[in-house]
Formats: sequence, structure tokens, C-alpha cells
Amino acid sequence: MKLGVFVSEYGTTNDTLGRLKADFLGIVLVQNGVYNAVVSENSQASPVLGKGTKVYALSEDLLVRGFDPSKVDKRVTVVDYGGLVDLIFNNFEKLIWL
Repeated sequence: MKLGVFVSEYGTTNDTLGRLKADFLGIVLVQNGVYNAVVSENSQASPVLGKGTKVYALSEDLLVRGFDPSKVDKRVTVVDYGGLVDLIFNNFEKLIWL
């Protein structure tokens, strides 16, 4: 992937994320960003999951917030810190933090 976007806040909208254009975009949910992987409002999943790209969530951040990593949205791949390091070094050419 050319661009890895780390999302550390939970919100129903993220204008910056919507404006990003990349051939291959990966979204990594960390800190409070993992709420996007498990919380739905009015039976609607987070719009972050509908970006049509690969989405990852950090398992340690899910556990700290009381979420079972096996129960995240099916569009999300759960990774641990080791998996996150592999993504950073092997999959992303550039990284940004939102």
C-alpha cells in the first residue's frame, strides 16, 4: 500500500480521510480510533469502514477498551503490535496520523 492512515479518534465523520487520494490506501485504527471497528449508530457501521480499502485495528487498543478482538466488524483485520510493525515496514510507503 502506498499510504497508511492511522486514525486515533472516533467520529462519525472525518473530512480529511475523505479527501485523501491514493492508489492503495490502508487505514489503521489505533487508540480511540478502534471504536470505529466495533461501534455502530442507528444500525450503521462507522463510515470509516466504507472507504473501500483495507482496514486494520490494533488488538491491544481493543482489549484496553473492553472489546473482544474477535467481534469487530468483518471488514476489519485485527493486528497486534508485531503485525503493526510488519505493516509499517512491509506494506506502507508513507504514513500519516489523523
